[in-house]
Amino acid sequence: MNTKGFVHKYGDNVDTDVIIPARYLNTADAKELASHCMEDIDKDFVKNVKPNDIIVANYNFGCGSSREHAPLAIKTAGISCVIAKTFARIFYRNAINIGLAILECEEAADKIDAGNEVAIDFDTGVITNLTKHETYQAEPFPDFIKDIINKGGLLNSLKK
Repeated sequence: MNTKGFVHKYGDNVDTDVIIPARYLNTADAKELASHCMEDIDKDFVKNVKPNDIIVANYNFGCGSSREHAPLAIKTAGISCVIAKTFARIFYRNAINIGLAILECEEAADKIDAGNEVAIDFDTGVITNLTKHETYQAEPFPDFIKDIINKGGLLNSLKK
């Protein structure tokens, strides 16, 4: 299980209301949610994001409300992984539940810049900054979490 993409970089305390503004929560349509992802913090995010891109942030990513809309919007927008120094616990759980890969790695969050190309090996937890020729070590997922993400989320993994 691996991914490679370009980085969109954010700071501390990116809350769920910034990830998907509450004014768009009148729909459960993932594509509609994704079309508004990050627009209050990065107007051009949806224009610039490409499949498999990666978000890198600092502390407490996904704080705020407990809704699953936030990781769903990120995943549907094309993001393959979010790397942060720390995640809000409910966001962490919701991301795994919907099959969005997330990794905590302080060194990667400090050293990766917006626009860098990054490759991730989820089996080993190695994050490779292809732009800077550096590697960083995150904690790899346990097998049961890899299984959930590979199957597209908790409900899909339970069905299979």
